[in-house]
Amino acid sequence: MVSAVLFGSFIIFIILNTPIGIALGLASLVTISYSGQVELSYLAQSLTTSVDSFPLMAVPFFILAGELMGRGGISKRLLNVGNMLFGRYTGGLAIVTIVSCMFFAAISGSGPATVAAIGGIMLPEMVKRGYEKGFSSGLVATAGSIGVMIPPSIPMVIYGVSTGVSISTMFIAGLVPGILVGLALITWSYISSKKKGFSGNENKFSLKEFMKAVNDAKWALFVPVIILGGIYGGVFTPTEAAAIAVVYGFVVGTFVYKDLALKDIPNVVISAALMTSTVLIIVGTATTFGRILTIEQIPTKLANTIISFSDSKIVILLLINLLLLFVGCFMETLAAIIILAPILLPVATKIGVDPVHFGIIMVVNLAIGFMTPPLGVNLFVTCGIGDISIEKISKSIIPWLLVMIAALMLITFVPGLTLTLPKLMGF
Repeated sequence: MVSAVLFGSFIIFIILNTPIGIALGLASLVTISYSGQVELSYLAQSLTTSVDSFPLMAVPFFILAGELMGRGGISKRLLNVGNMLFGRYTGGLAIVTIVSCMFFAAISGSGPATVAAIGGIMLPEMVKRGYEKGFSSGLVATAGSIGVMIPPSIPMVIYGVSTGVSISTMFIAGLVPGILVGLALITWSYISSKKKGFSGNENKFSLKEFMKAVNDAKWALFVPVIILGGIYGGVFTPTEAAAIAVVYGFVVGTFVYKDLALKDIPNVVISAALMTSTVLIIVGTATTFGRILTIEQIPTKLANTIISFSDSKIVILLLINLLLLFVGCFMETLAAIIILAPILLPVATKIGVDPVHFGIIMVVNLAIGFMTPPLGVNLFVTCGIGDISIEKISKSIIPWLLVMIAALMLITFVPGLTLTLPKLMGF
């Protein structure tokens, strides 16, 4: 009955269009009041202790770093390098968009931030060059989801905090799957562009111009080297890397590229603070929700139910993928990880799935949720910058969605894609 109250009240609050973080907190409050197993003060205590974590400090720093670098001219210079390399090929602008999203993913760690930074520049340009608005919008919304697959990734940080899995190992493990998804999207964009007649630009490759673009973008290209190289080399932790990224983004954007004026800094900080507060509210209330689930032994019951369907590893992984894809349509990514990771990880490990591999499976699954209605955040960000209706973009997203699911299946059933690189690097 307590479980029914918890989930029932949560569903009611969602139907009433209550923000996900608030809905989780209110559902937890209603359940605590009903069951009487813990004091009401448990909610306040849980909200405090859930965010009292050194690794979790990486989240606000990465958000602020992404804001600084997005407004500081870094994304613009990355796009210029990409255009020099791929702009002349069939579907050149589409390929440039995907490659730039992959690179910006190694800076921001956020799907919506990647959509805003890259899509804000590329979407109008693609439409101007004759690309269909539906095709371009679907591409931008999908490519933005790579922002949480290639490290540093905020959902990977949350998974590590929730399960005790090494965040550094998660970052290394995410590299190959993130690149694989990017290559899958590039392949489809080329095939689709060829059918639709989206040709590249008429500029011939010039080594001189390319080297000039690379030189202009060298400070932007150096960002992943600092962040990921420092983490993998053991120089600093992911949290320390995030703080260094903030300082680097500020210095480069303000004093090197000079695209970020000092008067803009307060607005950048406010924007990052608002996003951080939203994330931390979700983390706090989702953790409380998850702890109530644990008290009621729901994770154990659900795990046993899933295993009872079949003893086949393939069948169980397919069921978990279907569950995560469904949840991703209706629940915010971070909340889903905090609630479901402790529930599903024991099931995964019981059938022989490595916790790091399972973490990547979760992140890729829920990254697809960024582009699936009704909650798909990337869709709404793209609608805003592309002036397109949610109905139209939802239709155009279907082929991209199928490509993402195909890549997900490959990542799920070929664990070497995830685990080989960490093993080679001794993690």
